Amino acid sequence: MAQSTHSSTLLNLDTLKDLAQARIALVYTEWNEAMIGEMKAGCERVATQTKATIVAQLMVPGCFELPFGCRMLWQNLKEKENFPEAIIAIGAVIRGGTPHFDYVCKAATEGILQLNLTLPVPVIFGVLTLDTGALRRHSWS
Repeated sequence: MAQSTHSSTLLNLDTLKDLAQARIALVYTEWNEAMIGEMKAGCERVATQTKATIVAQLMVPGCFELPFGCRMLWQNLKEKENFPEAIIAIGAVIRGGTPHFDYVCKAATEGILQLNLTLPVPVIFGVLTLDTGALRRHSWS
């Protein structure tokens, strides 16, 4: 498995200097609120540090609904002056004892892929697919 300590771009915000003045939107899930809150806070912190602007945020019930939420957000903002230049889809799916995990992960992945092939802005895949709800904290500084 890839480790963030092996990626210099994740540890060095100077590589994101071109994001100054960028407009981004967040679409995030209601499920797994603690993890999602941490991920949103990370997006907001990086946006602030890089002088990007979060122009919209939309909460959807779960990861299955992320593609729909991203498309609806784009449809509602594409003609506005401050339309997003990128959308970040944030969610977490935790494996349980049924095939539900596989169905939701596949739907979210394929839905976000389709958005990347059809929308004129990138949709960033920020969906964690976890075997357990235990998430190890990582220091990004």
